[in-house]
Amino acid sequence: MKFQKVLFFTLLFSLIVFQFFFLTPVSIKASGNQPPADKSVGLDNPLGGTDIPPIISRIITHALGIVGALALLMFIWGGFIWMTAAGNTERVKKGMNTLLWATIGLVVIFASYVILKFIFDVLTKRA
Repeated sequence: MKFQKVLFFTLLFSLIVFQFFFLTPVSIKASGNQPPADKSVGLDNPLGGTDIPPIISRIITHALGIVGALALLMFIWGGFIWMTAAGNTERVKKGMNTLLWATIGLVVIFASYVILKFIFDVLTKRA
């Protein structure tokens, strides 16, 4: 049981690191090794703007992406439990319940994404 918890949190941490560091590249423009003396050095805003609704929208979109990846892991886990049940009806039922709740969770994730996308589209159009 302890190994499963360690494995779960390791995978969760790996997904978070992958999501935020590799799928959201931050571009920094450099003009060479030494900047000219008459120009100031600056970085582009990695958030893409200073308005609050688009920033919150991006954060929520990334969070829903992580939750969607967790739902995929639950599908894999439920299928693994079901396939390795070897005729044990209790494990088959546990695997089927995991798949059922992962499906319900995925529907909730998609519905929340659609609702939040609509809300943020309305908020950004009125501003």
